[in-house]
Amino acid sequence: MLLKNKISYLTSLLILTAGAAMAQQADPPSRVARLNYLNGQVSFRPGSVEDWAAATLNYPLTTGDHLWTDPGAQTEMHVGSTAIRMGSETALAFLNLDDRTVQLSLTDGSLNVHIRSMRPDEICEVDTPNASVTLHPGDYRINVDGNKNAAFVIVNSGEADVAGGGANFPVSPRQMAQLTGTDRLSQEITSVPPPDGFDQWCMDRERREASMVSARYVPRDMIGYEDLDAYGVWRNVPPYGWVWTPTNVPPGWAPYREGHWAWVEPWGWTWIDDEPWGFAPFHYGRWAFVAGAWSWVPGRLDPAVRPVYAPALVAFVGGPRFGVAIGVGGGAGMAAWFPLGPGEVYRPAYPVSAVYVRQINIVHVTDVTVINRVEVGNVHYVNQGVPGAVIAVPHDAFVGARPVAAVAVRVDAREVAGAPVMMTAAIPPQRASVLAGPVRTVAPPARFAEARVMMKSTPPPPPVSFAAKQHALEANGGRPLDPAAMNSLRASAPPAHNDRPALRPEETRPATIAAKPVERKPEPPRNEKKPNKKATKK
Repeated sequence: MLLKNKISYLTSLLILTAGAAMAQQADPPSRVARLNYLNGQVSFRPGSVEDWAAATLNYPLTTGDHLWTDPGAQTEMHVGSTAIRMGSETALAFLNLDDRTVQLSLTDGSLNVHIRSMRPDEICEVDTPNASVTLHPGDYRINVDGNKNAAFVIVNSGEADVAGGGANFPVSPRQMAQLTGTDRLSQEITSVPPPDGFDQWCMDRERREASMVSARYVPRDMIGYEDLDAYGVWRNVPPYGWVWTPTNVPPGWAPYREGHWAWVEPWGWTWIDDEPWGFAPFHYGRWAFVAGAWSWVPGRLDPAVRPVYAPALVAFVGGPRFGVAIGVGGGAGMAAWFPLGPGEVYRPAYPVSAVYVRQINIVHVTDVTVINRVEVGNVHYVNQGVPGAVIAVPHDAFVGARPVAAVAVRVDAREVAGAPVMMTAAIPPQRASVLAGPVRTVAPPARFAEARVMMKSTPPPPPVSFAAKQHALEANGGRPLDPAAMNSLRASAPPAHNDRPALRPEETRPATIAAKPVERKPEPPRNEKKPNKKATKK
């Protein structure tokens, strides 16, 4: 028992020390927001470009990204175990998303946030033109009417802290706060109205998640676990332990084939899978070829360790004559990769600390000392020789975010065996790599996109435009830039877009609070348009 307690203490100390060191080294966040459901037309704008594109299933959203839902559209995201759902005609942006903070800007429309759990130092903040709303574990509905300069906050469970007009006040369970004004905030407390169509849809989605079998085998902080039950089976396979095998995949299917590549900073080249279940198995864990089929190995289940997101757990194959050898001439070049196997160390191509490398591998490698001493070129990778595991595409298809399955080139096993292995594609991105989808003409009205919001937390500076850093990325061999280089570019280049400055609650005049009895039955909130019955993905 004493030994067990000592091990537990040392593990906790390692985690705390690792968290502090990762912050000091400016490591990238360990989590993102996964875009896991699309119903209707949803538009997306990366933080580093001006144009809007069609949103892509399984895209990892992070600080600076924007979303807009067309009339009748809905979408859902997950940040760890927290679900974020957008209703029709909703304008949302990620002001900050890191290991400690989820900070959203809501300038119009309907938002539902369900927070299953939070760590003691975490913050979830939704900033609106009227007030900044801090959320605790619970279930919430927030609406903003950008035309009428009004908002309401519904607390179905939990508690919300509202700050605006120089005042702070809580909203308790089963209460709704109706807010108007900015400099002088007027607030009215009433009881929660009956659920509308958007509420019902959110409740249906939440019931779907409540009893997931996959939560027995992976932590709920592992983004994407919520879609594994419906598309595969769990089984115990020595020596890997519990593995998940996808069902209904075609013969010859292999991981990292059905999807495309995109450039997502600060991680760089990122795999975007097409399958509705295609997030957790491609950003956590490893793949094993067992009994003629591919199975996903999530790693040891350790409640004390938060899963660390990776852009793609693959090794790349390359060399100056690799494309020529497999029949692609003209100097076009190739990009080729294969999935990492159980126990193999993932070494990020983006700038990170040694502590980060340890944390992203800790549940996959039994001997942690091997993490820091392994060299990529001296390793035999188990999946490199599996038939069909290595996937190759022409250079232009790779950087153009084109569907891999449609342009994949057959690779000779002998060429793969003799080619060098590396942890990056070493290919500079293009603008199409960032958008990762067709440009759309539909975007939120300017009055919503440019609206100022109240903020309690100070977000990081806006992203540097892709145009301002493209030459630096080319000079860096396609690797993401380190924080020092980004800060230098930020100081000499304008931001990617000119968002209006935020309002601070303490800079405005005190709120006018008009408390009403909670027994009063209010008018129903803003009517939601009926969602499209046909969903693009479930």
